[in-house]
Parts: sequence; C-alpha cells; structure tokens
Amino acid sequence: QLQKDLEEVKELLTKATRKRLRDVLLAEKHKLELEIKNQPPPKPKDAAEEEKSSLGGYTVKINNYGWDQSDKFIKIYISLNGVQKLPAENVQVNFTERSFDLLVKNLNGKNYTMTFNNLLKPISVEGSSRKVKTDTVLVMCRKKWEEKWECLTQVEKESKEKEKAAYDTSDPSEGLMNLLKKMYAEGDDEMKRTINKAWVESREKQSKGDIPMDI
Repeated sequence: QLQKDLEEVKELLTKATRKRLRDVLLAEKHKLELEIKNQPPPKPKDAAEEEKSSLGGYTVKINNYGWDQSDKFIKIYISLNGVQKLPAENVQVNFTERSFDLLVKNLNGKNYTMTFNNLLKPISVEGSSRKVKTDTVLVMCRKKWEEKWECLTQVEKESKEKEKAAYDTSDPSEGLMNLLKKMYAEGDDEMKRTINKAWVESREKQSKGDIPMDI
C-alpha cells in the first residue's frame, strides 16, 4: 500500500508547477520512502496458516461411493471430477487396522473428506494404498486374511442381521405382519391406502371363515 502511495506522489510531482505544492509533495515522497525502508520484513506464515491457505474453500463430506473386493483387497471407488489434475500430496488417505480417512484438498475450490470406521474385518495398514485415476480415487484396503466380506462395516452387518431377524420367524403369519408393517411405515400415501384396503378385506374374509390363518 505504501508503494502505491509513493508511485502516486511521484506521478503528481511530474505534473505539479507551483513551488508550494511541489514542496509538500517532495516532503511526502521523502516520508514515504523512509517508511518503506523501515518496514519490517514480512513474517513467515506458520504451518497451520499455510495448511489453511492451501485448503481454501469449504469441506464437503463424501457419501456416495462404490465398492468391490478381490481375494486380497477391498476396493472403494470415489468419483471426483478432475481429481487427477491435483498434486499427489493433495490426495491423502490415513489407514488404521479397522478404519481409513480420505482427504482431497483444494479440488475446484473445495475439500472433500470421507471416513470409514469399524471396518468389518482388520486390514493391513502397510499393504493398503490409494490410486488416483481419471475423475476417480481408488482406496485399496489390503485384507489381513483372504476371505470374502459380506459388507464394509460392522454397523452394516449388525443392521442386516437385525432386519433379517425381524422377518425370519418360525410363524409365517408373524413374518408377513412384520413385512406389512415395514412397507406401511416406509410407504407413501398410496402404499398405505393399498395396505389398509388389503388389511380390511383380509379381516372381513377371516370373519367369514374364508381365511383360517390370522394375518
């Protein structure tokens, strides 16, 4: 800012003709030159500030991904347009035995993060890695044991088991009731009307003795 002021004063000096005005401008020029000379050197940014400036923008949590597996690896595919243009250090993955964190810095002015905790089975930290392809980040989790995973996380497994238990009953009518309740809870208005109608009709048939089983 001081340098700009100095340049403007010099410009005015070339146009000034009256002595009094020139004297004032010369004095101001001398004062600015002294201030510029005595300015302290710019302080180096600390690591945190540099990290912040390199991040820029705001952070987006990645929720969409695809996954596959081989005998040795769990492979997670994350689509990010233009990610192959970033410097290698802008795509970071930190692995632990049962988790990984992905951070993609400064992609089109945004940062992207994804965290997987409680992986279904342990992975090898040393054997895991990431690859950057066209518009895609591939996270390669090396399996500790070569066996098939039914899902990615322990939470997914527990959720599936609970759902299976809800409908896997020895009483067929109880299983059907649970299924109808789930469909009713998750359905739209049209679905609810259909289920209500079917329920009323089944109760009417049952009362007439057409359906011996209580559904």
